[in-house]
Amino acid sequence: MRTLLLLLSSLLSCSLSAQEPAPAAPEPPVAPAAPAGQLGSGQYQYTWVPNWGRLGEGKELGNTHGCLVVTKAGTILANTDTEHAIVEYSADGRILRTWGKEFQGGLHGMCLVEEPIDEAGKTGTQEVLYLAHTRRHEILKTTLDGKVLWTIGWPEQAGIYENENQYNPTAVAVAPDGRIFAADGYGKSWVHVYDRDRKYVTSFGGPGTGPGKMQTPHGLWLDPRGKEPLLLVCDRENARLQWFTLDGEHVRTLDRDLRRPCNVAPLPQGGLVVADLAGRITLFDAQDALVCHIGDNPEPKLRAQNGVPRAQWKDGEFLSPHGICVDATGSVYVLDWNFLGRISKLQALPVAKAADAQSPGK
Repeated sequence: MRTLLLLLSSLLSCSLSAQEPAPAAPEPPVAPAAPAGQLGSGQYQYTWVPNWGRLGEGKELGNTHGCLVVTKAGTILANTDTEHAIVEYSADGRILRTWGKEFQGGLHGMCLVEEPIDEAGKTGTQEVLYLAHTRRHEILKTTLDGKVLWTIGWPEQAGIYENENQYNPTAVAVAPDGRIFAADGYGKSWVHVYDRDRKYVTSFGGPGTGPGKMQTPHGLWLDPRGKEPLLLVCDRENARLQWFTLDGEHVRTLDRDLRRPCNVAPLPQGGLVVADLAGRITLFDAQDALVCHIGDNPEPKLRAQNGVPRAQWKDGEFLSPHGICVDATGSVYVLDWNFLGRISKLQALPVAKAADAQSPGK
């Protein structure tokens, strides 16, 4: 373990190219964030876990500019821009292993899927990762220990791009029928669709502010909560979430109570939690009604900023929430976009205790 920590600390990738565009307009003043301790509202109550995932002894994880996912075993996978592009944590914050030297700098989106094992003589299922790499301009599929199974390059067939450098995918999602969705969040704001055999099918979205159009489709999630699965798009610079059929038809929009939504994760109660780059996370219930904001940073100058030093970090306050996931216990993990690397855990309180809590939302 000591060798692993030394390896992590030796690599600090501060790739601060302008991948995070500035908001279109300044954010109005908001109420101060709650102090560290109990956070949330109603049945959504959490305790901030101090120093979760810290390396200790002055060592730093390295630039965190990606996503988080939870495996079936309950471990948490996180992205960094170092040669340890994927770091696997236990639920209590211990590093179990790292991999991905070849993916250093640009591994940005992750989607974990359980699929039938595709090997002769073997049966059952296995978990695999679908990854979006901005600087390699591609989507990848790997095993949980980093074996690359295939890649998809830039969608030349779409007729939208002159070259691969114009295509910078930030997210990937997979439908039950195997269709693959790739969001060009740092490129031209289209979502591209491939069949289960990786053949290009179509593209939808494109830049704009009207229904179905997008400005930085940063995150994707395959929403299974309705009669038919829908594709949720975090339309970040339009400050909204949009839902589409799997054929790319616009269904509905949630355009309130959000600043710059980056990624979403489902909550056990049926709602959603949103990582909002502008300094907070936001919880919605199963009917898309606002439950609460958590960790709202009271200093606008610290929101959506990569270079905030550790001296300005506070428990109970986020900086630039970029990735998010929720484990089987309902605990929430948040990855801040930060050059030193910051991942925080909000430990879910037992439902019975949370239901009895009377503290206001924070």
